[in-house]
Amino acid sequence: MDRDDLILISVDDHIIEPPDMFVNHLPERYKKDAPQLVHRDDGTDVWQFRGVTITNSALNAVAGRPKEEYGVEPQGLDEIRPGCYDVHERIKDMNAGGILAQMNFPSFPGFSARLFATEDADFSLALVRAYNDWHIDEWCAAYPGRFIPMALPAIWDAELCAAEVRRVAEKGVHSLTFTENPAVLGYPSFHDPYWNPLWRALSDTDTVMSVHIGSSGRLAVPAADSPPDVMITLQPMNIVSAAADLLWSPPIKQFPNLKIALSEGGTGWIPYFLERLDRTFEMHSTWTLQDFGGKLPSEVFREHFLTCFITDKLGVRLRHDIGIDNICWEGDYPHSDSLWPDAPEQLHDVMSSCDVPDDDARKITFENAMRWYSFDPFAHIPREQATVGALRRAAEGHDVTTRSRSHQLIEPAEKLEAFRSKARAAVAAAR
Repeated sequence: MDRDDLILISVDDHIIEPPDMFVNHLPERYKKDAPQLVHRDDGTDVWQFRGVTITNSALNAVAGRPKEEYGVEPQGLDEIRPGCYDVHERIKDMNAGGILAQMNFPSFPGFSARLFATEDADFSLALVRAYNDWHIDEWCAAYPGRFIPMALPAIWDAELCAAEVRRVAEKGVHSLTFTENPAVLGYPSFHDPYWNPLWRALSDTDTVMSVHIGSSGRLAVPAADSPPDVMITLQPMNIVSAAADLLWSPPIKQFPNLKIALSEGGTGWIPYFLERLDRTFEMHSTWTLQDFGGKLPSEVFREHFLTCFITDKLGVRLRHDIGIDNICWEGDYPHSDSLWPDAPEQLHDVMSSCDVPDDDARKITFENAMRWYSFDPFAHIPREQATVGALRRAAEGHDVTTRSRSHQLIEPAEKLEAFRSKARAAVAAAR
């Protein structure tokens, strides 16, 4: 398939939330207590909420910036591309990058909205609903067919979480962001029947539980003095743990329609993982009492789990060992793993090197995403206007040049020390 004929739907991208997001959706009585985006004297913008300060890490918004500006230091909105937080500019960036549609994960509330879990349950729920309504009714609705809508969970209460899944499903939402490990956040594990109302709601509404790497809040840092390369290399490993935990959990057996996405987890590891699942079942199920109704765990995995990759040549080569109907592509805009605006070129090179036929390419690049997330962009956008080539023609003149945006260039030694500080805190928290 020619590169310009590709149709790309990304199932993992991110929003840097704008400061006015709560204005139209939070009840008046709560507005003075809502999270606030505060501009500090050092030029950075941070969210503040009930004594907690959430910085916008530079690695979270580096699209269009030189690699010298990558790092974990905080930054201001004027140091990042407007497409990170402005939906109209996002569409321009998507067009320039040849991307038909995205699914956007949250940033400052965390992947599971744990920040919103306060001692006031009504206020907490109002925050979750306000965020979801802003995301659905303002961000996604601004450009129908361009965004797969996603909802935050009311993670502190399974019944409320289930009710929110049902509420947003009526608005066309079929994706719920969730933690890869609720137990480490202080909630019941995936093995606890506490979550049954949520599993039932997800199944009833055909909603995918999208589990993003890092959503447990635990960094994969073996030691406080491990270099950042270790953490970055190991980031997908948490999702391997989540996949095993969920695959062997009761809801997989009790809720046959449950769907789980391993977001930003990559794919190259999955063939070995499936082999290991089946070997474990073969050798140990007689005493662990696992029973999948005559199926192998690898078969059950393919019934329930969606995987995705940014650039993963090995995974593409082994696509049929994984399951061609279980693979999606992701762009990860505006994070540091993103290939924007050259994702079509790099993805096309990977698929060409692996001799991917057109039927397989279509499944990976858009058909699987449409099916898993009950999303039909072609109800709004003619197919001939949805290709990489057509979108880029619509974006002619849009500036995608890489250029410096930082107010000050921080030396690598200072960046490393900032990372080590975070690593020490992460290691201490894991003890």
